[in-house]
Amino acid sequence: MSLPLPRFHEDARAGQLYLERTAEVAEEARRFVTEHHVRPAREDAVRVAAFGIDVQVAFCAPGASLFVPGAVEDTQRALRWLYTNLDRVTELVFSLDTHRVFQIFHPAWWHDAQGRHPAPLSQITAADVRAGRWRATRFPEESLEYCERLEASGRYVLTVWPYHALLGGLSHALVPAMYEASVFHALARDTPTHFEMKGENPLTENYSVLVPEVTEVKGQRVGAFNTRLFEKLMTYDRVYVFGQAKSHCVLSTLRDLREHIERTDRSKMGRIHILVDAMSPVPAPPLEPLPPSLDFPRVAEAAIEELRQAGMRVVRTTDALDL
Repeated sequence: MSLPLPRFHEDARAGQLYLERTAEVAEEARRFVTEHHVRPAREDAVRVAAFGIDVQVAFCAPGASLFVPGAVEDTQRALRWLYTNLDRVTELVFSLDTHRVFQIFHPAWWHDAQGRHPAPLSQITAADVRAGRWRATRFPEESLEYCERLEASGRYVLTVWPYHALLGGLSHALVPAMYEASVFHALARDTPTHFEMKGENPLTENYSVLVPEVTEVKGQRVGAFNTRLFEKLMTYDRVYVFGQAKSHCVLSTLRDLREHIERTDRSKMGRIHILVDAMSPVPAPPLEPLPPSLDFPRVAEAAIEELRQAGMRVVRTTDALDL
């Protein structure tokens, strides 16, 4: 049976910026536990993780530099799902995209012959760098090799993104309504929230929470597969995945989960549940003709279907959480 929403919750706050109401949330958690007989998470017979990917101001608040259209409604649905299933969700796990001004995918890393930085969403190829159309402002040899290795992977060409999720800035934080949910869950279930930072190395991109796009440049290790997080997630009977963006960080993480589950124990594939109505794709850019690889909504839908066929469960926040 589903639990009611806590008294402080309002759908309209999902995309708003405000100071978290920790004292009010804590008092409501105390009342909620008593009234609804909520047990500590350590007593769960079936262990369920809610894995929120980059549910941050940078992607989920209107006006942020990388706001994903649809993210506010996704957050509303995710919050309702978390609250009504509070007594069955054992742990919350959140990734935090974490950057600084000087990173290889930010404008300040590159300039042209006139010293101008690239506009956001510019594509920088290895051929561009070799021809001098774009020049790295730091680590030039490593930057060229990065572009070469990225293209060789067949997954992406380097995209210049707007400055986003800068450590110490407001856009780095969880959206306040989701942060309040993390506090409420922690207090009501007597278990801490797990936060996982990603994307801090300036010489690589980190769409996936589990592994960067390139792990070595010029003999320098710039990242590795996050075995610790993968093994943690695999201790759960179910892992419900939601967040932003469906076409980028969520999709990359799901693909890495699939790959490593296939390598280790295929029987665990069905543990991954994709909350498909709590994530949205980056819109396709207004190009004519539109390259198929940049039709992000189409790419995301096709990939989710592939993951379903591989054994992951595609579910909605309105589906009953039968344990």
